Amino acid sequence: MIVYHGSNVAAKNPDVVHSYRTLDFGAGFYVTTMREQAERWARRKAIVSGEGTAFVNCYHMRDDISDLRVKLFDEDLMEWIDFVCKCRDGEKDYQQYDLIFGKVADDKVFRVVDMYHTGIWDKERALKEIKVYPSYDQIAFITQKAIDELLQFTSFEEV
Repeated sequence: MIVYHGSNVAAKNPDVVHSYRTLDFGAGFYVTTMREQAERWARRKAIVSGEGTAFVNCYHMRDDISDLRVKLFDEDLMEWIDFVCKCRDGEKDYQQYDLIFGKVADDKVFRVVDMYHTGIWDKERALKEIKVYPSYDQIAFITQKAIDELLQFTSFEEV
């Protein structure tokens, strides 16, 4: 499978050390199967960092994840929204996994998560709102072991 990572650097040797903050699935190295999503991440990272170069890094991801601790959020948005809120609160439950697959809380979806997280909306209302937005995927590599076993850098491109 081909996956993409958007950044302001060419990430030929990805690692979890440079994950500077917790995101949807905690601290880790994030990729997506959708190039368009990686391009958005790259442009945002370049703007936030103050370095104007945006890169989409491309990797081949091996399919054999049998020896890794994997969490998969498929269509169960109830569990997903609670997990994302915990990660954004700094809780460390995500560290029990090597790899986490699921939806992205992009800007629009994050607003919904925030409305739920702050108690303005109940879970039912939040889940109803989330289903309206297009779904992007993300894969979080939580451990270096997962990166080393599954990812092989193939190329990068300035966007």
